[in-house]
Amino acid sequence: MENNIELEEPMTKARCTESLSSVEDAIYVIGGKWKLKIIIALQEHGSIRFNELQRIVAGISARVLSNELKDLELNGFVKRVVHAEQTPVVVEYLSTDYSRTLKPVIMALSEWGRTHKKNIREDVFENTLAKI
Repeated sequence: MENNIELEEPMTKARCTESLSSVEDAIYVIGGKWKLKIIIALQEHGSIRFNELQRIVAGISARVLSNELKDLELNGFVKRVVHAEQTPVVVEYLSTDYSRTLKPVIMALSEWGRTHKKNIREDVFENTLAKI
């Protein structure tokens, strides 16, 4: 496995610290088991009611979904729309323009994940052959 990472400028201690801090901030906001799944579901399906979103994000409990939606709304990734003029009151969730700025990040993570899985499988296969 070969890493060809080219940095635009030399990595100084200060730049490294700043970069790590930024990555930590990003992971804090979008990390965890459910946040990216919720963001992706909202981007793919548009305006979604709570129960529909819970069905789309398989395995998430109502309590966890509620908490994750609150966090995502607080960070500007999700907009909660209440239609109080309807009976019963309808609440829908939709992705914001800001959440769509994550698309290149999600695509890069997806590609990295595919590559990583392939590398792991190749390493396991090679190690298995070496033992034979």
